[in-house]
Amino acid sequence: MRNKVENTFDILEERGFVEQVTDLDMLREQLKKPTTCYIGFDPTARSLHVGSLLPIMSLAHMQRSGHKPIALVGGGTAMVGDPSGKTEMRRIMTREEISENAEGIKKQLSRFIDFSGERAVMLNNADWLVGLNYIDFLRDIGRHFSVNRMLTAESYKARLKTGLNFIEFNYMLLQAYDFWYLFKHFDCRVQMGGSDQWGNIIAGADLTRRLNGEIVHGLTFPLITTSSGVKMGKTHKGAIWLDPELTSPYDYYQFWINQEDGDIGKFLGFFTFLPMDEVRRLAGLEGSDIRHAKEVLAFEATRLCHGDDEAEKAKNAARQLFGGDRAEMSESVPTTQIESKKIENGIPAYILFEETGLCATRSDARRLISQGGGYINNSTVTSYDQIIGPADVVNGSILLRAGKKRYVRAVIQ
Repeated sequence: MRNKVENTFDILEERGFVEQVTDLDMLREQLKKPTTCYIGFDPTARSLHVGSLLPIMSLAHMQRSGHKPIALVGGGTAMVGDPSGKTEMRRIMTREEISENAEGIKKQLSRFIDFSGERAVMLNNADWLVGLNYIDFLRDIGRHFSVNRMLTAESYKARLKTGLNFIEFNYMLLQAYDFWYLFKHFDCRVQMGGSDQWGNIIAGADLTRRLNGEIVHGLTFPLITTSSGVKMGKTHKGAIWLDPELTSPYDYYQFWINQEDGDIGKFLGFFTFLPMDEVRRLAGLEGSDIRHAKEVLAFEATRLCHGDDEAEKAKNAARQLFGGDRAEMSESVPTTQIESKKIENGIPAYILFEETGLCATRSDARRLISQGGGYINNSTVTSYDQIIGPADVVNGSILLRAGKKRYVRAVIQ
């Protein structure tokens, strides 16, 4: 941890975190001294995914520079549903579901942020939103909002085409109230969030100015896309979760090492704490050397999320697979079990690929194998109905591969 307060705005800007700010000079001045900042996290799932990593890393940078982060779980606002970036209304959750999810989120955040000794705090906005008197809220807070201005916000404009209900229309007021509440009770001066939160952040800053005559600040992050234009974090398996039970450390490591060459420098700046001189050096590697930069990214990202031991296991497993060392294969490689009877009787390759989860459907498996992308023990499967039997078992297992990078070890039971 750094002991002195640095101008974190310059750190974030150099690493590519900054999309919009309320006032650049005023925010930089604010961050010359210890400042409390916050980001809201949506507790609609029991785990965060890599789409939340940029906000998490920004809070970690703030703390490492001497500031105090607040991680705000939206237990109250989740009962309403944020329309930002959504084409339809979210499912309304129960308080029990939200509380259970919040516990999982705090455990994940603790990998990146130190909550000991009140160096950071985690709050739930249900603590102050649920008990609000609706009439008082409309009179004291709602009167400061212009409906005409609210309708110009991107989060509302997009939803007007598909339908925006009244409960969602209240969301901006509630998030603005959060910012004011955290300013009043925790002297929170900065709110950060994704670019789709810009309108909500501005509303909170404006409400605080109207109620207390004080200036608070906002900063948003860019939407992360890969070089091919795909939203970062989506794979053939769906979201990449921070919970190891939902996405194994090995699969997490593989997600990072499989990123496109042109994105490695950007992602090293976003998702590691490596000095920027080292980031630029790694980003400048070319040809086969870019594999080393990818390994650094994958190891550092996995270490932050899952710890040193799991990162080492994932790295070793990946090297063993690519090196073809079956005897030393790590237990970190994704593993599934297959009944010995199926192998003894012989099983068509496309069915085995589907049953082990390497392909989502048998049709996908047939297509993969027909295109030459299916492998058994690093040998190409010649036809989708090739029979896999006892002769293919090595050290009690069969190694299946889809394409160049997706492996499953089928253990015979």
